[in-house]
Amino acid sequence: MIVRTLSDANQSNRRVVSPDGNWESTRLLLKEDQMGFSFHITTIYKDADFQMHYQNHLESVYCVSGKGEVETLADGKKYPIEPGTIYILDKHDKHVLRAFEEMVMACVFNPPLNGKEVHNAEGAYELDAATIED
Repeated sequence: MIVRTLSDANQSNRRVVSPDGNWESTRLLLKEDQMGFSFHITTIYKDADFQMHYQNHLESVYCVSGKGEVETLADGKKYPIEPGTIYILDKHDKHVLRAFEEMVMACVFNPPLNGKEVHNAEGAYELDAATIED
């Protein structure tokens, strides 16, 4: 059994802050845990507006708190995000995330992240990123 607390993980190298200042993410479950997915609590800062395109991962995102929107770039559709909303990037969707308020999101990635990932120039995470121990 694996047991971790968010408060402990926030004080460790499992907390990653984006270099662009849009978000921070505490990676509670990673590839090294051998569960087949990773689980993160991610805070998207107010007024963040950035493009992502997870070419190597599928992601599900559940909004715990805050308000914003996600826009799918293939069709320009905008979807409101508020507590209780889940969006699922099941087709490696290129998208823009906007935070009208600070948003706390619970995120699941498949395949699992290693721990140190931040978005590359395409807005994706690399498959061979460093682990939290590197």
